[in-house]
Amino acid sequence: MTFRTRMLTGLAAAAMVAVSGLAATAQETLKIGSYPANPPWEYKNEDGKFEGFEVDIINEIASRIGAEAEISSLDFRALFVATASRRVDAVISSLTITNERLEAQSFTQPYFSGALGVGTKDGAGIASVADLGGKRVGSIATSFPENWLKEREGEIGYASYSSYDSTANMLTDLRSGRIDAAVNDIVGLRYAFNQEHMTGLSIAAEIPTGDKFAIMMPKGSERLEAFNDAISEMKTDGTMAKLYEKWFQVAPKADSLTVTPLPVPTSAD
Repeated sequence: MTFRTRMLTGLAAAAMVAVSGLAATAQETLKIGSYPANPPWEYKNEDGKFEGFEVDIINEIASRIGAEAEISSLDFRALFVATASRRVDAVISSLTITNERLEAQSFTQPYFSGALGVGTKDGAGIASVADLGGKRVGSIATSFPENWLKEREGEIGYASYSSYDSTANMLTDLRSGRIDAAVNDIVGLRYAFNQEHMTGLSIAAEIPTGDKFAIMMPKGSERLEAFNDAISEMKTDGTMAKLYEKWFQVAPKADSLTVTPLPVPTSAD
C-alpha cells in the first residue's frame, strides 16, 4: 500500500469516526417542565434529580422515540405558560384534562383516573365534604382541586378559601391551623401524610371525580402522536402497569386508564 493510499484510507476512516460521533451526539433532547414538589408523581430527591411515576413515564417515552428527557423545575402556574409559549415540549404534574385547557393546550391520552382527598388534622371533626361548611379550606393555585372547590363554593359553604403556590406551604398552614382542610389529589396527600414529619394529619374524606391525568403539550405539537403512540405501547406491553405498581404498591385494575390504550383526547369526556 502506497503512502498516498494509506493516507486516503486513514482520512476515510477518520471521516467515518467523525460521522458516527456526530450521529451519537445528535440524539434529540426533549425539554420537559415539571412542578418539583409533587410526590409520588414527580419530585427532586436528595441529589437534586427528578424521580416519580410521571418522571419514569416521560423518560420511557423519550427512550422509545429516540430522545432524551431534560426535566426542569417550574412553578405550577408557569407550566401552562411554558407550553403555551412553546418553551417546553411537554409538562408533567398530575395534570387533569379539561375542556378549558384543551382550548389552549394539547394532551396525550390519560393514564390515571384521579380522586380528590380532604386532608385535615386528626380530630378536626371533618368526615365528609358536607363538614367543610363554615371551614377554612385551601388548595393549589390553578389546579383541578381549586377549580372544583370554587365551582362548589355556594353548595359547600366554606368560610374562606386560600390558594397556595406549593403543596408544602399548604400543608404547613394545615398543620399550624391556618386552614382547617386541604383539598388536593388524594394520592399526593396520602404520600405526604406517610412521611415521618407529617404525623397528626390524615385523609378525612375521598371525593371521586373521574378526572384524568395526562401529559400536557403545546397546542397541536408535532410530537403529540409520537408521545401518544409510546404511551399506547407502554400500556400494551405491561410497562405502564409495572411503573404503576412500583409507585403505588398495587397493580392497576384490568379495565383502568393505566392499561387501556386510547387516542389523543379531543374533549375531557
